[in-house]
Amino acid sequence: MIVVGIDPGTANTGYGVVARQGGRMVALDGGVVQTSPSAHPAARLATIHARVSELLDEHRPEAVAVEELYFGANVRSALAVGQARGVVLLAAGQRGIPCWSYTPQQIKGAVCGSGRAAKDQVQRMVQTLLSLEELPRPDHAADALAVAICHANSAPMRRALARRDTVGGRR
Repeated sequence: MIVVGIDPGTANTGYGVVARQGGRMVALDGGVVQTSPSAHPAARLATIHARVSELLDEHRPEAVAVEELYFGANVRSALAVGQARGVVLLAAGQRGIPCWSYTPQQIKGAVCGSGRAAKDQVQRMVQTLLSLEELPRPDHAADALAVAICHANSAPMRRALARRDTVGGRR
């Protein structure tokens, strides 16, 4: 199973690609799509869409996992992140790839065992879970890898429950 994880943002959209091979996970790719703050918003979104589209075409994932929007004090930045998230969902939808959303707390809980884990703890656990020689950097890429790990770890349970519901006549 190959999963593309996305940590959306208009300035920096983190991406991470993981594959479940047998009982372990490996990192296939990771990085950040950076856009210029001086670029027009539409151009920034087009850049994000184009790069995510390239990643999806290159890796042919079974799923895209995206971090849900966090509404803090800055509503303007939350709306911009929502736009970046939207172009990621569009790229996946154009290819018929199912998308899943996870809250920051779900992601941290899946990777670190605590929904309140610090960023550096997430980086260290991602490094450990993927057997990386160095900490994944920058933190947006580490967060995206964590999103992908979160989904890859929950997908087998989700499939088992879906089979049970289908066989048991619950659908």
